[in-house]
Amino acid sequence: MKFSSKTPALLVLADGTVFKGNAAGKKGTATGEICFNTGMTGYQEVFTDPSYYGQILIETNVHIGNYGIRLAESESDSIKIAGLVCKSFHAYYSRKDADTSVTAYFENNNIVAIVDVDTRAVVRHIRSKGAMNAIISSEILDVEILKQKLAEVPSMEGLELSSTVSTKTAYTAGDENSKLRVALLDLGIKQNTIRCLNERGVFVKVFPYNSSFKTMEAFKPNGYLISNGPGDPAVMPGVVDTVTQIVEAGKPLFGICLGHQMLAESQGIKTYKMFNGHRGINHPVKNVITGRCEITSQNHGFAINEADVRNSSTVEITHLNLNDNTIEGIRVKGAKAFSVQYHPESAPGPHDSRYLFDDFVASL
Repeated sequence: MKFSSKTPALLVLADGTVFKGNAAGKKGTATGEICFNTGMTGYQEVFTDPSYYGQILIETNVHIGNYGIRLAESESDSIKIAGLVCKSFHAYYSRKDADTSVTAYFENNNIVAIVDVDTRAVVRHIRSKGAMNAIISSEILDVEILKQKLAEVPSMEGLELSSTVSTKTAYTAGDENSKLRVALLDLGIKQNTIRCLNERGVFVKVFPYNSSFKTMEAFKPNGYLISNGPGDPAVMPGVVDTVTQIVEAGKPLFGICLGHQMLAESQGIKTYKMFNGHRGINHPVKNVITGRCEITSQNHGFAINEADVRNSSTVEITHLNLNDNTIEGIRVKGAKAFSVQYHPESAPGPHDSRYLFDDFVASL
């Protein structure tokens, strides 16, 4: 059954465009950069992905919540999106092993949402105008006041956000007696990344985002994984320095999403903010080393500079996006360091890219 709300709500974009709808979740106001995800399923994993921190998400799939929420499938300890825009919210769900409804989930997490919106119109608008900040409110219905509040919201460009979502204290996961040990630098880790390593017999220690190479080396790891996360990669020099030390020490390294950008920055390759990012579970990528293509899960609003990579003497391209030819993967020549821009842990998404964990474990 579709969620029914009679409380009006507004979505206002930074360029002044206004969309009307009804309130869902917590009654209140939320701000952030607006983006859209094209996945047909996996909304819970998307909501709890730390890489979405600070963003208002549009779900392009019409039905949200129809199979409920199963808490064990969350990618972090809470909803990480700043707010939600969707067409239909479902108060009831069909999945027998679900723990709660999406409406209760949003209320318990104090997340503001707007429903009954023509999401096709919103997506078409930001696809043509580019990523921008937005505000949702079910408590303030004066557009001019909302515009004033929105003007105070900082741009995603220049924001460091990993410190907000990273673990505060180190912790371990997996079999402590395993001979394979990986130090994982948490820039906004998704739990399925840890599961993918554990399933391959790896004992993992997860470290806060600002941990030094020396601190992680005390764990005596066989290799390092640099995780996904939110924010602008260009404003994280401390992490870049740590990644540089790992590579120079000759340690195996695997970077995912923001971790991919950190590896690029460590090799003198700059990053840039995309006009519209990649977010969905159907993005085609070609592995230029093997010649094989894979359907990938993606969530990023920044990318690495193609010219810098092609002019680099230390880095080579391993993967390309078949939609727009952006660089999806690199490796460092003569080192066991590689990275991809997409999400091989695939939560949600297809499993085409899980082989990357096998490649990483084989290098340890």
